[in-house]
Amino acid sequence: MSQPVASPATNEPVLIEHQANGIARLTLNRPKARNSLSDALISELHAAITRLADDPAARVIILDGAGPAFCAGHDLKEMTAHRADADGGKAYFEDLVTRCSAMMQAIVQCPKPVIARVHGIATAAGCQLVASCDLALASTDAHFATPGVNIGLFCSTPMVALSRNVPRKQAMEMLLLGEMIDAKRAVEFGLINQCTSLAVLDDEVNAWAKRIAGKSSHTVAIGKRAFYDQLEMGLADAYTFAGRVMVQNMLARDAEEGINAFIEKRDPSWEDR
Repeated sequence: MSQPVASPATNEPVLIEHQANGIARLTLNRPKARNSLSDALISELHAAITRLADDPAARVIILDGAGPAFCAGHDLKEMTAHRADADGGKAYFEDLVTRCSAMMQAIVQCPKPVIARVHGIATAAGCQLVASCDLALASTDAHFATPGVNIGLFCSTPMVALSRNVPRKQAMEMLLLGEMIDAKRAVEFGLINQCTSLAVLDDEVNAWAKRIAGKSSHTVAIGKRAFYDQLEMGLADAYTFAGRVMVQNMLARDAEEGINAFIEKRDPSWEDR
């Protein structure tokens, strides 16, 4: 495991990881900056997701934020500092969006389901982070926005994840108005799965994580990858592809065990293969 990168201002790690009982929790840890995605935090989060993808002990990942917010998007102060570069920041900006996009894609490509546990605000790239996760549960006080249009910087990369989770009209509403929507509206949009009081949010998130951790990780990995792959296909191609996946899955040991356990009215014993 790589050594965590500390925030220069606090000497605290920018990402905290805890793992127990098949559940890995990654906590964005820049609370004074509303967990904005600094270069260091993007790097640490990408590395952690990549490592957990190959960790058999981790069956599901929870992503949350320390302090009063989930994530306020990119670190605008860090970005603005690079306008003093000889090229006005062009090379840095290109590298930043490439690295952040790769990190978001790593979440989607990770064979372990990733659950966003959201409180406070999730704005711009923070909203993108929520949309990139497989599931999202939020407190009733959470708010979401893609507000870049308000500061002259359209949320084009957050738009990619947003538009794959939210219907077009609602996505354009968020992108063009740049206004906050509350957690209830986020549920209606399909951006998050459900909202609940902050007092019971952790109980709900942990309950979902435990239920997923109790499944065959082999089966879950097959299903997660197939879900995202078929979304990019036409209807006929998606059925052909999904049919091949079903056959592959049916031949797996855990499918045989799960079906036999159902027939025999007993709990399955997974071997994750």
